Amino acid sequence: MSALKLFVHDHGPKGDQSLLKTITFAITHFTVAFTVAYLLTGDIIVGSLIAMVEPAINTVAYFFHEKIWARRLRNAGGSGNTLPHHQPSTS
Repeated sequence: MSALKLFVHDHGPKGDQSLLKTITFAITHFTVAFTVAYLLTGDIIVGSLIAMVEPAINTVAYFFHEKIWARRLRNAGGSGNTLPHHQPSTS
């Protein structure tokens, strides 16, 4: 199976949800970035440019940030969705 097919398969409805989470984050981020940039500049073109560039770069960074954290938590014995819980000693 090609690397692209493996990537898509591993991020499908039954697999890792990080790709879907990244897409919804990107939509939210583009919307917020455009709104803030437009309100600050009053210019729809400048607002649109800022909303396209900054969130696009940030979304890619976010995807890899999530992957790194998931790997870190798996290596620490967590599920990848939450921080590991501290178990108090019983002595």
